[in-house]
Amino acid sequence: MSAEATSLYLVPTPIGNLADITLRALDVLKSVNTILAEDTRTSGFLLKHYEISKPLQSFHIFNEHKTLTGLITRMQQGEVMALVSDAGTPGISDPGFY
Repeated sequence: MSAEATSLYLVPTPIGNLADITLRALDVLKSVNTILAEDTRTSGFLLKHYEISKPLQSFHIFNEHKTLTGLITRMQQGEVMALVSDAGTPGISDPGFY
């Protein structure tokens, strides 16, 4: 799997105030094909606030084992994705650890 074939961005989101998001995070969210979200309702609120209209797919601890293979296949086919959690940076205890 080469870097050119797959692209997944881990995008930190504001913990409190929506204005705390970085310009780079907004640029990434606007540029990807799909946004993987811990809770699509929470992330949808953030995206609506910044007028970002991208497909949102649920990705959390209860479905990541079932959906990961399909997501990897889509990335290998050239789809670019961003992973966001409800607040903060995706990682250790958030979706994306697996």
